[in-house]
Amino acid sequence: MAGAGDNSKARPGAPVDLEPFRRALTGCIRSVAGSSEVEVAFANDKPGMAGDRMRLPELSKKPGQHELAVLRGLGDSMALRRACHDERIHTQFAPQGEDARAIYDAVEQARVEAIGANRMAGMAKNLGSMQADKYAKSNFRAISERSEAPIEEAMSLFVREALTGQRPPEAAGQVLDLWREFFSDTAAKDMGSLKDAIEDQEAFARIVRTMLSSMHLAEDISEQSQEPDEQEETTDEEQPRSQEENEDAAEDEAGTEEAPSEENQSADEQMEEGETDGAEMSDDDLMEETDDDSETPGEVKRPNNPLSDLNEKVDYKVFTVEFDEEISADELCDEAELDRLRAFLDKQLAHLQGAVGRLANKLQRRLMAQQNRSWDFDLEEGYLDTARLTRMVIDPMQPLSFKMERDTNFRDTVVSLVIDNSGSMRGRPITVAATCADILARTLERCGVKVEILGFTTKAWKGGQSREKWLASGKPVAPGRLNDLRHIVYKSADAPWRRAKRNLGLMMREGLLKENIDGEALIWAHNRLLGRPEQRKIMMMISDGAPVDDSTLSVNPGNYLERHLRAVIEEIETKSPVELLAIGIGHDVTRYYRKAVTIIDADELAGAMTEQLAALFADEAEAPRGKARRRA
Repeated sequence: MAGAGDNSKARPGAPVDLEPFRRALTGCIRSVAGSSEVEVAFANDKPGMAGDRMRLPELSKKPGQHELAVLRGLGDSMALRRACHDERIHTQFAPQGEDARAIYDAVEQARVEAIGANRMAGMAKNLGSMQADKYAKSNFRAISERSEAPIEEAMSLFVREALTGQRPPEAAGQVLDLWREFFSDTAAKDMGSLKDAIEDQEAFARIVRTMLSSMHLAEDISEQSQEPDEQEETTDEEQPRSQEENEDAAEDEAGTEEAPSEENQSADEQMEEGETDGAEMSDDDLMEETDDDSETPGEVKRPNNPLSDLNEKVDYKVFTVEFDEEISADELCDEAELDRLRAFLDKQLAHLQGAVGRLANKLQRRLMAQQNRSWDFDLEEGYLDTARLTRMVIDPMQPLSFKMERDTNFRDTVVSLVIDNSGSMRGRPITVAATCADILARTLERCGVKVEILGFTTKAWKGGQSREKWLASGKPVAPGRLNDLRHIVYKSADAPWRRAKRNLGLMMREGLLKENIDGEALIWAHNRLLGRPEQRKIMMMISDGAPVDDSTLSVNPGNYLERHLRAVIEEIETKSPVELLAIGIGHDVTRYYRKAVTIIDADELAGAMTEQLAALFADEAEAPRGKARRRA
């Protein structure tokens, strides 16, 4: 690749002008990716990719040929991922186990890189340099036992060798050889089919899942294939839904009746918790509420809902709400399964809980520091300031001195964590999101901040019962949203953490994560917050992609759901008392939300959530405290 050809003309010892090389590399990446919207940044940070944004390492002042080749290889790898990889298909067939998911991800990356290596010899050389550099930095040559050799890297090398015919780089050492016999016994029979399916990601993913099943690392794909794949649209829209789809919808409906209702028990438990909280209030606090509030005790002020007529304004329609549901997590499966799923979640991310816990403790210290009592002195009314009574002893003509405590606004706060439960979150993103929500809820609860945890998805792939009703109605034009919403309450704001922690394991359940309609989920979560009595309301959205529902988008404009989402966000950010912020996992959400941050890897979620919440509370602490409390 061109770009560094002027090195020989530079003065000895002078830095080389690398800008031409950067421009040439960026143009090449955009060409391979097939998109002029790709943005390439060079920084002294870990290489990464989020949507159309790619980050490559910064070059040294006088780079050598090897360094340039490695950088070109990284660029080629990301560009091929952008051009040849469909994230929805990838997550659709992703297995649940940690080892299985790691192998599945590594083999998919080997596929997209093999496509480029087979097409262009120069690209094959660049990718080879990148791989050799990666394995050299990881010191793979020192690995001599199978227990030390990462199985996902060995499988990636095994597949790459079969797809391109190239031997692993010397820097990879014995990693592949240590696992080759195991792969030959369990997965070699599918290698021929894998090579034939290299250009078909869906067929390739199915074969990989078969291989993982043969290695006893994941369940058989046939158990999962009925969800989206056997429910695909036909070219003739008048064809009725298949029998498999109806069975799937029936299973979803039946799943909501598996657990007996515990509504009365939950209500009693919450009442007990409320009585405990009330007992901790001081007499002064009760006096303050009586003096300052002219409203009826217990009455909740509900501000006007700015979203009440939004759908009409933006021409957003819902074909039917008959099959939508708002449901508690413990109603979707029985207690034994919830316990099993929670144990699975804890096991998957046991090593992450320490890091998240440290961040949460840091957040807690910052919040508790803001809760220190602050007073105004030398006032004419309030509490008698006994520390200044000595002045009256010395001079009886001195007036009495009073003090009053300043308000701490954030004590009266509720935080709503809204987690995307779509299929693209399957695997590590959803496990990290569930763990972070769990630990942060416990942390904020210690600080007196109430937290609710919500999830949103759909009841079925490809439309569910809403689509069936639309077909039976003769397929009216422009029906609007055409799927069955499923909004899940994992933890209500009034429920104590210890009683709701088990519910978060539900996110690990196979088949729960389907499609995502973000706009209506935001409205639902927003309206729940408006009904809360707290003065400050914060909503945090955690998502990894734009709203997608195949059934709705197949009969409406392609930007139908995204346009609605933008309108909802605009209304909340400009007209609502709710403070909205968002975190995108591998997806640029800053183009939707004013307060947003995008992370490359799900493992960065804990730090992003704690920093965003800490920043919000810090802003509140620096704001004016308001008038002091009046006390007799």
